[in-house]
Amino acid sequence: MHSPAEKSGPRAGDPARRQHVWRRAATSILARREASIVIAGILLVIYFQSTTGVFLSQGNISTLGQYASATAILAAGQVLVLVSGELDLSVGMVYAMAPFLMFLAHGAGLPTVVAIILALLGCAVVGLLNGLITELLRIHSFVTTMGMLFLLNGFTLTISGGYPVQPHTGDLVAAIFGGNALAQFGWAIAIALAFQFVLVRTRWGLHTIAVGGNLTGATEAGVKVKFVKIRNFTVCSMLAGFAGILDSFHIGSITPLAGGTQIMFMCIASAVIGGTLLAGGVGTIIGAFFGALVIGILKDGFTLAGVSAYTFDMILGAAILITMIVNVHIGRFKLFGGQ
Repeated sequence: MHSPAEKSGPRAGDPARRQHVWRRAATSILARREASIVIAGILLVIYFQSTTGVFLSQGNISTLGQYASATAILAAGQVLVLVSGELDLSVGMVYAMAPFLMFLAHGAGLPTVVAIILALLGCAVVGLLNGLITELLRIHSFVTTMGMLFLLNGFTLTISGGYPVQPHTGDLVAAIFGGNALAQFGWAIAIALAFQFVLVRTRWGLHTIAVGGNLTGATEAGVKVKFVKIRNFTVCSMLAGFAGILDSFHIGSITPLAGGTQIMFMCIASAVIGGTLLAGGVGTIIGAFFGALVIGILKDGFTLAGVSAYTFDMILGAAILITMIVNVHIGRFKLFGGQ
């Protein structure tokens, strides 16, 4: 006679059981929205290292960190806004404006740390205005932030006179705040981890997801919808300004034409290919971080391979389309339990 354990299913060493375990593990991994972009990043690293031979060198990794860090920080704030069902087109101009605010404050005799804090407060005011205009005046965030984009561009050109300046560097504070690529990349990782925790483990994040996923239901459940969105706009602008400050210390100069629409579209692309839906309600800041890293890998790899810069936008556009298609199918895979 067979024991009940023998009748219940295959034994631990049976091929059928091993196959079942591997299937469940693969299902669990693929069900995560970050899965496709992580796999793509690994494959790209392998490809560029095999074709160039220097992709994983210490110097190039430093360059890669410079490409990805600022975009990843902007993308963290953009994900919060996107998940809540809105969009911020002004982040690139906030990125460009913040270093000049810091420079003006430091030029007035204030310490570097105080100048940084005041610059970030100025960026917070921009985000607050975006949120108030969008929510209280009922203007679509696309229109609000597009107007703010042009307003900030003109403001930055006015206070700078259109000329670049050099931030105060050479002290410990400057080294900590982006004086080298390693410090800058460390800030990007820390911000991504911190805000991923906020998004998935705190009331703030859960309310953000609820507002973007089901606005009516969130309102009826007592969620302060306007407050949630205004707060996300404010944090998004502060992170954009912080990224601009880090880049100014790393590069060693500030230009009023830095950032702009290019880095804004890069951060949105990072969020999208990282698994955040433009429709709202679904997003991952860790995925956006990997999205920024993959964009950096593509840009850096193409440069090393001697591929024309004109080709980059074509491939990036294709990557966005392919990744969104993959994310849709992964969502269905998760919904139907891998069937």
